[in-house]
Amino acid sequence: MIISINEVSAVSFRQNLGEMLNQVQYRHDSIVINKDGKPVAALVNAELFARVCRLNDRFEALTDRIAHAFADIAEAEGLAEIDAVASKVRHG
Repeated sequence: MIISINEVSAVSFRQNLGEMLNQVQYRHDSIVINKDGKPVAALVNAELFARVCRLNDRFEALTDRIAHAFADIAEAEGLAEIDAVASKVRHG
């Protein structure tokens, strides 16, 4: 599925809310809302939002498992081990 991402200003978003809701609901577009030229929010369809939430939950569970598994290792030692593995992977 190809997702179209449009960017709009907050003012334009307020003025065209109904049309943008239709774009998200029926065309499955996503809309990034900018304020003062900076992205501040996004409007996505409910199915995509639910998927993002599920992925976030899985990510949190995974990071909790990793943190628990390595709780007894000093931070400096863990970082050194990560650096060593990353270097090995980069250099074959």
